[in-house]
Amino acid sequence: MTMKRTSGRRWIPRSRRLTLDVLHYHKQSATCAHDRLFDLKKVADLRSRLTSRISWSVLFIKAFGIVAANRPVLRQSFQPWPVAHIYQHSKNVAMLATHRVHADEPWVLWSRFVQPEQQSLTSLQARLDRYLTEPIPQAFRQQWQLSGLPTFFRRILWWWTLNVSLSKRANRAGTFFLTTLAGKGVEIQDPPAFLTSNLTYGPLDEQSRCRVTMSYDHRLMDGSFVADCLVELEHVLKSTIAAEIEAIMAAGESTANRSENS
Repeated sequence: MTMKRTSGRRWIPRSRRLTLDVLHYHKQSATCAHDRLFDLKKVADLRSRLTSRISWSVLFIKAFGIVAANRPVLRQSFQPWPVAHIYQHSKNVAMLATHRVHADEPWVLWSRFVQPEQQSLTSLQARLDRYLTEPIPQAFRQQWQLSGLPTFFRRILWWWTLNVSLSKRANRAGTFFLTTLAGKGVEIQDPPAFLTSNLTYGPLDEQSRCRVTMSYDHRLMDGSFVADCLVELEHVLKSTIAAEIEAIMAAGESTANRSENS
């Protein structure tokens, strides 16, 4: 009987190359992280009564988009080249770490949401559903193409986007990042990303509380500012986002009543 060879060298799979790129730039960023325990009982109760699912990630993306719209520093990036300076982007672009499986390989890709604060929760969820279900080469066309290049050429394109093509940097790389493993009951201690602000949240406990962590570029902001952002984020979730969920529920009830009476 012939034994299948399992040892030896192999090429880095295409599915890991973009993650290596992100970690490469994460190591070059000056980020640190703070967290706050959020009381989300009101939001959790309302969300549980929705007839169509809206993910927690969508709620956080829109809520932080609202916070960032009122705080320009969250749309800034520290630029070391050609001399150290700050660049302020004109709009929010959220990037969400999205886990997919393609050709039996696990991938981590970035779903993109432009100006989420100006979109409805239902439209944001519909976009996320497309990222989760469409074939990777279609849903993540540019990332798929980039992953097929050798490291040398990928890094040139990354460097150009992050340091030279600043007017397009937000659309390509985002202004803030969200990653979570809350659905698996796990907390992420420090979001592994390189943007000015990066978010994660943990699973809800029995009192519908969860730990929310924000890592940030310390060259652009300080801990006191980040603490204020976390306080405001919790307030937006419990007010603006909760109100929109209630409006979705009311619209659904109104539609159901019209259908019954027709």
